[in-house]
Amino acid sequence: MMVARTLSVALLGMTGAVVEVEAHIASAIPGFQIIGLPDTALSDAKDRVKAAAANDGCALPAKKIVVNLSPASLPKHGSAYDLAIAVAVLAADGGVSAENIATVVHLGELSLDGRVRPMSGVLPAIVAARQAGYTRFVVPRGNEDEARLVPGVEVVTVRSLRDALIHHGAELEPVPVEPLLQPVAVPLAESAGDLADVAGNPDAVESLVVAAAGGHHLFLLGPPGAGKTMLAQRLPGLLPDLDPEQALMATSVSSLAGRPLSGLVVRPPWESPHHTSSAAALVGGGSKLIRPGAAARAAFGVLFLDEAPEFPSSVLDTLRQPLESGTITIHRANAIAHFPGRFQLVMAANPCPCGQFGTSDIACTCTPMARRRYLARLSGPLLDRVDLQLRVNRVTTAEMRLTGDTTERPSTAVARARVENARAVARHRLTGTPWKTNAEVPGAWFRSGARRLPPATVASIDRALERGSLTMRGYDRVLRVAWTIADLDGGDAAPTADHIGWALYLRRSVAA
Repeated sequence: MMVARTLSVALLGMTGAVVEVEAHIASAIPGFQIIGLPDTALSDAKDRVKAAAANDGCALPAKKIVVNLSPASLPKHGSAYDLAIAVAVLAADGGVSAENIATVVHLGELSLDGRVRPMSGVLPAIVAARQAGYTRFVVPRGNEDEARLVPGVEVVTVRSLRDALIHHGAELEPVPVEPLLQPVAVPLAESAGDLADVAGNPDAVESLVVAAAGGHHLFLLGPPGAGKTMLAQRLPGLLPDLDPEQALMATSVSSLAGRPLSGLVVRPPWESPHHTSSAAALVGGGSKLIRPGAAARAAFGVLFLDEAPEFPSSVLDTLRQPLESGTITIHRANAIAHFPGRFQLVMAANPCPCGQFGTSDIACTCTPMARRRYLARLSGPLLDRVDLQLRVNRVTTAEMRLTGDTTERPSTAVARARVENARAVARHRLTGTPWKTNAEVPGAWFRSGARRLPPATVASIDRALERGSLTMRGYDRVLRVAWTIADLDGGDAAPTADHIGWALYLRRSVAA
C-alpha cells in the first residue's frame, strides 16, 4: 500500500485554490476511482490517464487506485488535473520519488497518446499558486509563453507524460514527440483609425479625450451616420498602455477566456458584443465552469455597446453593479466568482426607432410614445452611472469645409499625449490613495478637505441638484469630470466655474 501526493489548482473566476492530489494504490480488485467533488470532465480523467500512461510506455498498475482531490468540499471542474493525477498515481506505484513531486504544481490535460494538451487559465492558476507560496510548476509545452509571464517561479514545460516523469527522476528513455500547441495569437490592430479621420463634431471629439483622460463612461446619442461608432472605435487608441498589474490581470482574463497568448496584454482591450448577447455573455457566467463575459474581457479597456437600446433592459442592468464597484461578482449556489470590472463603458443609440428624430433633412416617422419607449430601455439608474452623455449630430458640408483636411485636425498621437499628461497630473494628486483615475475617486473625496471647491464655483451644479435635474451621484460625477477637464488644461489647479459648466454640459447634452 502506497500513497503519493502532488498539487494542482482549482480556478474559480480569477481566484484559484491549490488542490492536493493524493493517489492511493492497494492490492485489491483492479479499479480507478476519483473522489473530491469532480465534475463529469474530471471523472472521465481515469480513462484518459489509463490510456495515456499505457500508450506512453508507463502503464498504471492493475490494482485498486483511489485518487482524492483535497479539499474534498471544493468543487473541481475540467481536465486540467490529468497530469497531476497521472504523476501522483505513478509515484504511488514507485515509478518516481514521491518526495520529488510533493511540492510541484502540475497543470495540463492528457491526450490518449500521452501528450500533454495546453489548457485555458494557466496564467491565473500560476499566479494563485504563487500567492499560496508554491514556486515550482510543470505545464504543457503549448502554455510555455503564458506560464513564463509570471515572475519569481520555476516553470518546466513538458510535451508528454513521459517527459514529466523523466523530469522527476524516472528511469525511462526519452521519446521525441510533436508537442500540442495552441493556435497562434493574432496581433490586434492598435485602433480602428486615427482621430484625425473624424470631421466636425468638435464637442464629441473633446468628450472622447475627456473620457480617455479620466476613465469616464460615455453615452453618444444621435441619428445614423453621425459618427457615433467611428468615435467609439478611436477611444482605445487614446488610452495609455496598461501598467504591469493591469496587464497581468487583463492577460489572466484572456487566458481564462481561452484566447491564445503570445505575451502580456499591454494595450487596453476592446469588446463590442452584439445586442443579442445574454447576461452571461455580457458579464460572465456558466452553469458549472464560470467564464468571463465581454465586460470582464474589456477590463482596463473599452466595452462598446452599439445600438444600446436594442439590448434587453435586464441584460444592460447587469452592468450597474460593475460600473459602481469596478468588480464583477457572479453568484452560484456553491460558489462565488470575481472578475475585474474596471472598464470604460461606451454606449451608442439612435434617438428613436427610425433614427431620424431631431434631424433637419428627414422627417421622423415615430410617435412620441414610441420614442419614449425606445430610450426608456436604457434605465435611469444605468444612465445615472454614465459620466458623459452627449448628443452627436450629422456633419454638414459647411462643417466639413471648416474643419479642413485630416492634417489640420488633432491626431490620435497628439490627443494621447494630452491624455497621458492629464493622467500624470491626476496620479500626482492621488498619490497615497488606492485610485489611479478621476473616475475611480469617490465624490466625497472631492467634496472634502482642501479639494472642496468654493460655493461660487459649484453654483451651477448646486442649482441643478436643488431643481432635481441632477442626482447626488450625478453631482459627484460632474465633479470628477470637471477635475479631468482641469487636468487636461495643464497644471495641478482646481477646477474653475467654467470647468464645472463644461462638465455639466457634457453630462446633460442629451437631455437639453
